[in-house]
Amino acid sequence: MEIFIVGVIVIFMFIYTGRFNTGRFVEDNKDLFNSLKESDYEFLLYAKYGDRVVDPQKIYMTRFRNAFLILALMLFVFITNLNFLNVVISLIAAFVVFKYDYISLRSYYKKHLLEVDSLLPYYLKGLEVLIQHYTVPVALARSIDDAPAVFKPGLKELVAKIEAGDSSIQPYTDFANRYPVRDSMRMMRLLYRLGLGEQERKHQQLLSFSKSVSSLQEKAREQKYKNRLHRMESMTMIMLVCTGGGGMLLLLVSMFMMLAAAM
Repeated sequence: MEIFIVGVIVIFMFIYTGRFNTGRFVEDNKDLFNSLKESDYEFLLYAKYGDRVVDPQKIYMTRFRNAFLILALMLFVFITNLNFLNVVISLIAAFVVFKYDYISLRSYYKKHLLEVDSLLPYYLKGLEVLIQHYTVPVALARSIDDAPAVFKPGLKELVAKIEAGDSSIQPYTDFANRYPVRDSMRMMRLLYRLGLGEQERKHQQLLSFSKSVSSLQEKAREQKYKNRLHRMESMTMIMLVCTGGGGMLLLLVSMFMMLAAAM
């Protein structure tokens, strides 16, 4: 315990005097840490917090800092009895702290999967109205204010790339990769082709785009009804099981009471 207290004091002095800066340590090894980032981490982050996320990289690095501090703390706890098992326990504790935020985001997304997936078709329906009066890049820029919060950061990045002169499909595919909801890649490709179309063919292409959006909305509604029906069936089954189990229990109790009275 004395060694642990001394170790804590030494670490505090190093951090306080600036000789050891955990933030700088994480920043200097950013490339290494980024190789461990989950592919859908930023999407899940935006899906839960929307445009309240200012700097996803900073949030990700905070996970590493917290995990590193837990690892250091656990090693100091076991410093008087440092063996292979205790080192493994320390690493597991650090890994759990690092993964906890991601697991929490995944859990939120699974609970709100239908809600998040249904945001894209309804956003595209509003965008369709704007495209009738403006070009696709202008319509995208004008749609940002009324877009769902989860899509706003990606839309701003998409518009910025287009305004910077990138006329390729890459900004659209980057958006689809950032938000891998249902049919996002297909819809972004359609949107890109709509932006390339000639003015005289715009009505025909817009009609095709509108049909695709309506089909996507219909899929979202069908999935919503299926989920609702599944919940109702589950609740009905639970009620039947409880009712049947209660009836059987009452029957057994009655039989035992009759046997006891007969004896």
